[in-house]
Amino acid sequence: MPASRNPNDDTSAPSGAGRLPAWLQWGLVGCLSLFTTVPLEIAGFPAALLMGPMLAGIFVALAGGTIRLPRIFFFFVQVVLALMIATMVSQDFVGTFTENWLLMMFVVLSVIGMSTFSGWMIARTGLLPGTTAIWGSSPGAASTMLMMAEAYGADARLVAFMQYLRVVFVASVATLVAHFGGHDGAVIPPHAWFEPVPMLPLAAMLVIGVTAGLVGQKLRIPAGAFLLPFALAAVLNSSGTVTIELPQWLLVIAFTLLGWNIGLGFTRAILMHARRALLPTVVSILALISFSGLLAGLLILVLGVDPLTAYLSTSPGGLDSIAVIAASSNVDIAFVMTLQTARLVLVTLIGPWLARFVADRS
Repeated sequence: MPASRNPNDDTSAPSGAGRLPAWLQWGLVGCLSLFTTVPLEIAGFPAALLMGPMLAGIFVALAGGTIRLPRIFFFFVQVVLALMIATMVSQDFVGTFTENWLLMMFVVLSVIGMSTFSGWMIARTGLLPGTTAIWGSSPGAASTMLMMAEAYGADARLVAFMQYLRVVFVASVATLVAHFGGHDGAVIPPHAWFEPVPMLPLAAMLVIGVTAGLVGQKLRIPAGAFLLPFALAAVLNSSGTVTIELPQWLLVIAFTLLGWNIGLGFTRAILMHARRALLPTVVSILALISFSGLLAGLLILVLGVDPLTAYLSTSPGGLDSIAVIAASSNVDIAFVMTLQTARLVLVTLIGPWLARFVADRS
């Protein structure tokens, strides 16, 4: 079986920032990240440590940059984020779901249905093949949707463009909603990043998380590098078996790497490849975000949850970026992650059948 093509591959001659050595490109990304992150952090925006590096990555990528975050670092990011969210979950996931399963299933299926309809509409225009439009519109974890799309013969570059463009839109809108809705998280001064934490429990938890993440990948569990460490750590932490305490500097590194991973995916090659589909993709993303806002209103009316918790719960991906924004704001983490996880599982289970079904009729 031939190796799958990297959606970020660009066989054209490098230009602009791409002419610089890799270490200089990384230095440029790092310097720009300071200029984009510090103002957001001072202004009190939630997830500034994610959004700033993401903007810097986009700028360097569009300037011709050729660097990409190695997969091993993205694996590390997923494990650290899983442990971080596990420390904040105070309510049992299964209990949260069973208490409101009917409404939650309606919300999850509605988001999947709306995203599928958007993909079908784009496919009907003839700008994109059916399976590519469907996978690109699927509201799951972007990295998981990309891997599944490649396995089912979709254009990986276009799927990557559609998925990560939606992540940028959703993360930006969620951050703005959190900030102007009065849900800013506490701004942690840099000197607090290096406050000491017990190293032995930290090392043990990281070993457990990495092992669980590797098992999740080996078993081909969707987003297994995130979900399996998260589930295991949540059980251990809530039962009092292990007390998880992550140093701030580790979280800063993880947020920064995640932002770079998203931003550096917006290469000139992908944008040129997807330029015909740019307008319909943006329109479909805005429609999906608006529809998710209506579903959030339903959750507010029926369950009485706060607006930001409802909005983050219904936001159409990505799972990791929504987790960072939720952790940086004063919301019900358990509720947000229950709905986000349920949607990812359902998309993974019915996604292949749904993509083929819609593509055949588009």
